[in-house]
Amino acid sequence: MRLEAEALVVRYHGLVTPALDGVSFDVPSGSFYAVLGPNGSGKSTLMKALLGVTPTAGGRVSLDGRPVAEWGRRELAQSIGAVPQSEQIAFPLRTRELVAMGRYPHLGPLEGERDEDRRAVTRALEACDVADLADRDVTTLSGGELQRTRIARALAQEPRALVLDEPTSSLDIRHEMAILELLRGAVDGGMTVLLITHGLDVAAQFADRMLLLSCGSVAAEGTPEEVLREDILASVYDWPISVRRDTETGAPRVTPRRVTRPQPSARSAFHELSAPPPPPPRRGAS
Repeated sequence: MRLEAEALVVRYHGLVTPALDGVSFDVPSGSFYAVLGPNGSGKSTLMKALLGVTPTAGGRVSLDGRPVAEWGRRELAQSIGAVPQSEQIAFPLRTRELVAMGRYPHLGPLEGERDEDRRAVTRALEACDVADLADRDVTTLSGGELQRTRIARALAQEPRALVLDEPTSSLDIRHEMAILELLRGAVDGGMTVLLITHGLDVAAQFADRMLLLSCGSVAAEGTPEEVLREDILASVYDWPISVRRDTETGAPRVTPRRVTRPQPSARSAFHELSAPPPPPPRRGAS
């Protein structure tokens, strides 16, 4: 599935500047695309616009060449699996039941679970390493376990594209890498993946192309080597950054540098917090 945006503009009520301002990109079918940027740069807004959740003030979003507004909600849910940054679980569910919700777009009204649905749920549970948690109440899961369960729900949809917003933020190293390897394998099998992440290094290892946002605009777009440059990153993140090529993978490795001296504001704040309190006045002192 191909995901496109052209001159995309999104405005939120009460804000002077657009959340997205003229953003364009093209994610070819069967590719791994990473969206990067500082906090507040418009990454989550971009995901909502892609899914037709957030109204646009200009430009266009299209999926397989069709404007997103022309897609029915069920058709869209059958084609794109989404993992938002966070969500509220409104009522008690077991892990397997939450994952099985990914099959709803494929079921008719009042239709029960079929064998093919059960198989899809089992595959997703196993792929995300939560099969042993299938009968657990989701409220008893750790943050990382719940995150893997939410990814499993999206995989159970068996969509043609996955859009994920910080899906590995709560995961330990092993599970983070396992999920990314799983996504890379899905891409190699023909699925399209758009991954929103703060992990510059891991994105460099897995993504075919990248979009770097800054204050709602495109700061850079291209291959990891074209986007992850010291001058670009230092400007966007407002911090000195070193970029070297990994000797094993060949991918860019990004390292934030320590500043040589504490910034004045941080130093002043530190001294104010660490200074001992003044002694109480002595009685009878004039």
